[in-house]
Amino acid sequence: MTYQIPPEAACFVDREREQARAFRALTQDNDRSRPLCLVLNGLGGVGKTELAFRIARRQRDRYPDGALYVDLDEWRREGVVEVDDALRELLRSLGVGAEWLGHSFQGRRKQYWTQTDSKRLLVVIDNARFGAEVVPLLPASGHSLVIVTSQGPLYDLEDGAVTQLPLDPLEDSHAMELLRQVADDPRLAAEPEAAAGLVRLCSGLPVALHVAGRWMRRHRRRPLERLLTELTTQLHDNGVAVVERVWDAAYTTLSPQTQLLYRLLAVTPSASFTTDSATALLGLGRDRADEALEELENAGLLDLHGERIRLPELLRAHAARCAEREETGDLERAAGRRRIVRWYLRQAQRADTAAAGTRLTLAAALPPMENTPDVSLAPSASHETPASRALGWLHTERAALYGCVRTAYALGLDEEAWALCEPLWTHYLDHPHGTDIVEAFRTAVLATQRAGQVPALVRMRCQLARPLWERGDFVGAQEQLERARTAAIMLGDTNTDRKLAASVTEFHGMLRQAQGDWAGAAADFQAALETHRAINNTYGVMLQTYRWGQALAQGEQWRQAVPLLEQAHDTARV
Repeated sequence: MTYQIPPEAACFVDREREQARAFRALTQDNDRSRPLCLVLNGLGGVGKTELAFRIARRQRDRYPDGALYVDLDEWRREGVVEVDDALRELLRSLGVGAEWLGHSFQGRRKQYWTQTDSKRLLVVIDNARFGAEVVPLLPASGHSLVIVTSQGPLYDLEDGAVTQLPLDPLEDSHAMELLRQVADDPRLAAEPEAAAGLVRLCSGLPVALHVAGRWMRRHRRRPLERLLTELTTQLHDNGVAVVERVWDAAYTTLSPQTQLLYRLLAVTPSASFTTDSATALLGLGRDRADEALEELENAGLLDLHGERIRLPELLRAHAARCAEREETGDLERAAGRRRIVRWYLRQAQRADTAAAGTRLTLAAALPPMENTPDVSLAPSASHETPASRALGWLHTERAALYGCVRTAYALGLDEEAWALCEPLWTHYLDHPHGTDIVEAFRTAVLATQRAGQVPALVRMRCQLARPLWERGDFVGAQEQLERARTAAIMLGDTNTDRKLAASVTEFHGMLRQAQGDWAGAAADFQAALETHRAINNTYGVMLQTYRWGQALAQGEQWRQAVPLLEQAHDTARV
């Protein structure tokens, strides 16, 4: 059974009323044909996610078929959720192998219905903004429970039985209790007026109370009255919501290097990051990065999310505003973006080499970066190989790599933008269901055009064609290959140029193969074979011989196909 709910939080108070309403809803109307949806809504920082987890833990025994978790912000691009990707992760959690995932959104949705039919599942959907984001993720069984968190009520969530559970800020007594739990400090009892002032300052938001409690723990020798005065001075008349005032105050206590990292975290290419990528972003070495991350964690300005570190959206926006207040904010963010793009490109190139070995690539390998160590790609378990470890890294960091393509193009780093797509191609071949691949290669095409890189343009158009035809867009794929063929006319006569020209023919044959034109595909593969034979490219000869034989076999021309397939097999064994 899959169970994705984290352990109970050390500090939690109140919410008995909301929990009682949730439990009553669970015991009513047991003959539902659709799953019960509990929608927890309220201000950012009010404790929606932790309450969702608390309800899920207490109801675990009622849902023996599993407890799943999906954070929609992880799949949000420019405000829009890639629901297809969220469905993929849920299906993988339910045991559907990558090779069995449906190619289309509707195909995966039907798979999800099949996998969840008649099951007693519990699904927590975090950070929804609209009901339309939630509906495709609802299980097909009325015996299941879905807990959704959102900033506001999801009035457009019509599918399923919906119980809205609005969360208000904590009352002062509960807020004080939470502050006591977090701070564990006798000053709260010794200085009741200052303690009450601190509670009022936090306005009943648990996230703010946690930050204030950690502030107290860092400054145990200072009178609480002094701390309150310092906080009030820092926050007076800034015109920002209370929770951001607390974050502003925590930010001012950070060391300069930690403030710099915090500001730079606003430009990380994905919603979560690692210590390695934070080190690259800061550019001051691993020790300084570790110190800064530790300080940010102690200040309550980071959210640990499994093995990765996550900067919630509200804190990310706050970090961006902190950068905007700096005179050199634009320059430092641009420098940080360039560092992180180039670091990710170097790591991706290393992973690509480990996973795919020697193959046709066009971008030059980036050298090591100063004060920025490489990630380890050595196998960490007995069952791992260097190739599987590298492919695992590419898969884990895929969101960041796609984000780097967008960032690089926006910064005018055209070489980096299309170069990132070379290792992303290796990842795509291993996981051919990602929805970002088309956008990435379209961006790469634009980058090669802007940079005047004809060989790379030919390559990117060919590689863009494949995910297009695999999604059923044969017209779009044909257009890309025709444009690639036109660009290939401008190539020279080097072996690399001739390989590229042959690859255009090969991709055209693969498109024909996907359309069932076996004879046309066979002719293309034969033509590509002759080019590879002319330049003595043994691997190319072997591959095109195999593809030619395969196309003939698909066309039931067995007499011609068998010798070709045997020849390709014998060459591959050498």
